[in-house]
Amino acid sequence: MVDASRENLVSLSRDIHDDPETSFEEERAAARVASALSDAGLEVETGVCGLPTALSARAGSGPLSVFVCAEYDALHGVGHACGHNLIAAAAVGAGIALARIADDVGLTVTVLGTPAEEGGGGKILMLDRGGFEGAHAAMMVHPWPEDRLEGKCLAVDHFEVRYEGREAHASASPEQGRNAADALVVAQVAIGLLRQHLRPGDQVHGIVTKGGDAVNVVPKEAIGRFMARAATLDDLAVLRPRIASCFEAGALATGTELQTIELAPTYSQLVSDVGLLDSWRQNAEQLGRRYVADDEGLPLPTFSTDMANVSLAIPSIHPLVGIDARGAVNHQPEFAEACVGASAEEALVDGAIAMAWTAIDAATNAELRDRLLSRSS
Repeated sequence: MVDASRENLVSLSRDIHDDPETSFEEERAAARVASALSDAGLEVETGVCGLPTALSARAGSGPLSVFVCAEYDALHGVGHACGHNLIAAAAVGAGIALARIADDVGLTVTVLGTPAEEGGGGKILMLDRGGFEGAHAAMMVHPWPEDRLEGKCLAVDHFEVRYEGREAHASASPEQGRNAADALVVAQVAIGLLRQHLRPGDQVHGIVTKGGDAVNVVPKEAIGRFMARAATLDDLAVLRPRIASCFEAGALATGTELQTIELAPTYSQLVSDVGLLDSWRQNAEQLGRRYVADDEGLPLPTFSTDMANVSLAIPSIHPLVGIDARGAVNHQPEFAEACVGASAEEALVDGAIAMAWTAIDAATNAELRDRLLSRSS
């Protein structure tokens, strides 16, 4: 059934890829996804959970409710260098296939269009606002340079820091100024020195988005955006105060005022459902996927996703589907280029089929089905 829709799914993926929209601005991508699902007979509702670019499409009335998540936001500056065009099209493909047999196998299938994975926490907002209500299982796939069963998803905070100082002539009267850009430099140096003492898995990284307006004016305002990551939410709660002290040091050293703004809900660690993941593996291997790195015990790839928060509330999987990235890694322009073409199309179709088969397994395998249903009883 996915193969019958292949041409349309590839076209959907290419259209989203060639027209990138960033977090919460994915109007055309969301409309394309909604149209594809509606044309296939699913009941589509747009603007769900108070988010204009979120959507929900449903089919079937079986007792087991499976949610398939579609992402479609791009990265600033490098477009679909994380392959969300493939994620969206694979979710649509799985949804269309499952819609045709949902009642026959005892499924209710929902394709959930989830905006702003790249730093906006769209799924977390939807989870908090009831968008996943009634779900017994949730799943999505993500393109990667190789097939992996899962990643080590780090808990993460996204935040902005703003320093406010005082302008002055940088040559005639620098003593009258309070240099906000220097405050940010002090903070970054402090963070760099702190890295020696961070626990394995703790990370902090960021960019300066504003460092002043003119070379001969002491900068009044400096702004940076940062991410702090740790293995778990508990670990992140330990890390954040240490990072905050570095930013406070910048303000203290320069006599400037510091403001910290949280940009998104906190992303958590991910916990894969073992039964669903086992089913996924069997199905993906039938399609020719191989998990050599997992079998050899190689370290899991690390990243962060708002799907992790869903996994703490609902049995979930987030497997990685390999594409021929020609040596590139996610978030590089070359990876964006690899997210179209023959290898990407195979990953799209394999991802859609394996998700559909896994959802059917969840509904028809008595042990797996009963366990998932028991969570709502």
